Amino acid sequence: MSSADSISPGSSQTLASVALDDVRLTLVDRRLLIVDDDDSVRRIVAELLTEEGYEPTTAAGAEEGIAQMRERCFPLVITDLKMPNRDGLWFLRELRREFPDTAIVMMTGYGQVDTAVEALRLGATDYLTKPIRANQLFTSVLRALDRRRLELENRAYQRGLEGVVQAKTQELAVAYEEISETYRITLEALVTALDARECETGYHSQRVVRFSLAIGEKLDLDARDMDDLARGALLHDIGKIGVPDQILLKPSQLTDDEWVEMRRHPEVGARILSGIAFLEPAAEIVLAHQERWDGKGYPRGLRGEEIPLGARIFAIADTFDAITTDRPYRRGQTIEHALDEIERHAGTQFDPRVVTAALQIGQEDWARLRREKPPFQTKLARPRGV
Repeated sequence: MSSADSISPGSSQTLASVALDDVRLTLVDRRLLIVDDDDSVRRIVAELLTEEGYEPTTAAGAEEGIAQMRERCFPLVITDLKMPNRDGLWFLRELRREFPDTAIVMMTGYGQVDTAVEALRLGATDYLTKPIRANQLFTSVLRALDRRRLELENRAYQRGLEGVVQAKTQELAVAYEEISETYRITLEALVTALDARECETGYHSQRVVRFSLAIGEKLDLDARDMDDLARGALLHDIGKIGVPDQILLKPSQLTDDEWVEMRRHPEVGARILSGIAFLEPAAEIVLAHQERWDGKGYPRGLRGEEIPLGARIFAIADTFDAITTDRPYRRGQTIEHALDEIERHAGTQFDPRVVTAALQIGQEDWARLRREKPPFQTKLARPRGV
């Protein structure tokens, strides 16, 4: 008798529950490791986190950090990028190889943003820009530990299902739902942090998802295209992770050089998402979300139907939100005014067909979409046959 045959009905859930209980026992661990060659940075970060109830240990360099991890594995590591001898990227690779369950938050100066983006691609959970602010530090630590918890619980649940996955298709579907939930929370946490960084307290990214999906329904997009549209809209500004605060938050008009830097964000965002299979279609929307129907947009100057449909839909959703939302320098305009402006720019800024679809949505429905909560929740497309 095989191991799968020897498991009684319902036992897969028991296996998963036991595995999850084992994981949760490890999640009360408040220990973390701080690695930085600057003694003052180590001391300040350690003091701040101690006051929050964490149990920090410090190391003066990457090799000392690895030694500390081998002696006493920590659930979370906060490390500087630029260090003598072995730098933060070397340390990150070693941590991912030897301690794949450890969450990693990188610290960087403004001049190292490209390196920070590379760190995220290599598996870092988050990055902090020096000088470190206490509220950003606490938020980043909580987000990193929460993501680690979700990943460990999901992995434990999948291990619990391994013995019965071939015979129980429904339980396989549950496992995919768990993975989808992990991705959803991770993506929403990242986007919420980006919106907050830009002082966008009104859930801008969540609203434009709802607006985009409403237009997509009028265009009869299928479920998979709607899912890709939602992710693209949700992540449209992820490239602003590479824009320095002094440009992103500048209250006055940007200089020509600052506009050049700002206009890099679609390409930076697409690079961040590239290589992640289920986000590839979203990456195309992110890359093209500043293009215009008349070819006067950026970064590639695409024209007409050269622009992905999802990006053409998003452009209208984003404009609608921009016009109807309060800004520091003006009050939000009415829904009627926003729709008039969108119609006026059909054929220049916007795809006329998509404008027609947007105008088919009644003003009451636009108002409802602005108020609607909870925010959009995305799910992975279920494998065929499951």
